[in-house]
Amino acid sequence: MSEEKYDLIVIGGGPAGYAAAIRAGQLGKRAICVEMERAGGTCLNWGCIPSKALLKSAELMANIGKAETFGITVGSVDYDFAKVIERSRGVADQMAKGIEFLFKKNKVDYIVAEAQVKGAGSIEFIEGDRKGETLTADNILIATGCRAKQLPFLPVDGERVMTSREALVMKEQPKSVAIIGSGAIGVEFAYFLNAFGTEVTILEILPQLVPVEDEEVAKALERAFKKQKIKSELGIEIKTAEVGDKSVKIEYEKGGKAISLEVDAVIQAVGVQANLDGALADSVKLETDRGFIVVDGRYQTSVKGIYAAGDIIGPPTLAHVATYEAIQAVNGMFGQSEPKRVTNFPGCTYCNPQIASTGLTEKAAQEQGIEYQVGKFPFQASGKAVASNAAEGFVKVLSAPDTGEILGVHIIGHDATELIAEYCLAMGMEGTIDEVHHTIHAHPTLSEALMEAAAATTGEAIHV
Repeated sequence: MSEEKYDLIVIGGGPAGYAAAIRAGQLGKRAICVEMERAGGTCLNWGCIPSKALLKSAELMANIGKAETFGITVGSVDYDFAKVIERSRGVADQMAKGIEFLFKKNKVDYIVAEAQVKGAGSIEFIEGDRKGETLTADNILIATGCRAKQLPFLPVDGERVMTSREALVMKEQPKSVAIIGSGAIGVEFAYFLNAFGTEVTILEILPQLVPVEDEEVAKALERAFKKQKIKSELGIEIKTAEVGDKSVKIEYEKGGKAISLEVDAVIQAVGVQANLDGALADSVKLETDRGFIVVDGRYQTSVKGIYAAGDIIGPPTLAHVATYEAIQAVNGMFGQSEPKRVTNFPGCTYCNPQIASTGLTEKAAQEQGIEYQVGKFPFQASGKAVASNAAEGFVKVLSAPDTGEILGVHIIGHDATELIAEYCLAMGMEGTIDEVHHTIHAHPTLSEALMEAAAATTGEAIHV
């Protein structure tokens, strides 16, 4: 195989890498995907997919607790935490096998190995049975993604101190946990563990939960978490952390007051960093910014013939964005279409209530001096939401006062992550709030709230 030449070599088998290789295969190109662990990358094996399996178990547990609301009496309920974790690993395993099948279907070669880019058109295997072998290709695409950041004063040991990766395979449920960071990963683990009875404290240096989201959404989530008995400590500064045999002691400051917290375990959810270590030979000098690879409008790096896509080229570090970028890159390199860079995309958080958004927040619009008007519709005015005992949250739409152009959409509530796609499509087609408003939505559905929020912008909402 070392003497064979490919049209495309992809380094990394996550949502960007496997999508790129499969797309090249669809185009009849000879492609190979080299992944150091398993097809699917972090998202499928250690992130998006197994975490959603855990959250589904948490949702079911929470719903059982609300059975009386629906007139259903449930007896004593127990659970097996190890089986909850085991199921999530089974789901990840099933999906990884699905990617491997798709490689075969599209005639994509797939190798589990660690490889290094030696230069334009050449890679070398640096670990494993094929160490020292090289492959060549007309094009190379780097899709090595990101890995979790770690706090220097809290070394990860996989038992007392974890990142999301270790938390996904924790052997025992902690009775208490501190989650440092309140982005999507942090609040999702907070919801999951709390649903099974763990005492959860979120520690966030910024003044709101889910800092990238609209402030009104963040406040709604904080209220919801308070009802669920999840403690949110915002605007704090961690002073010290001491890891013992059976607990972790954290000293932090909030509003000038010193506070002590002792918990069974800590989960670090403080963001991600570029995963480029060892991927490039010393002789390969790619332009980078804060560790991320810099690319042009065609996803080509500063070295001709070497491309990059997905998390490795920087935020937004989202699986669906990575897949989009990779397909755009491959279509461009093989002359199928002019590549596009990401502009409009959904951001989703799968705690309960769910959060989904796209476009500008109110704060961003204000900072940019953009005029906007707001339309808002609460789920408590939605017949379907009330009937489903899911009336928490709202839909909020920002639009241009003169044209009705949709500037941003923010949803918090049941199935928010499913609902956001309609507004992403509308924005992609340059639709207006009037077009969403005048599209007939089935009754009763949660999606009616999307229509009503658009109508509320001009005072035309019927049910609020």
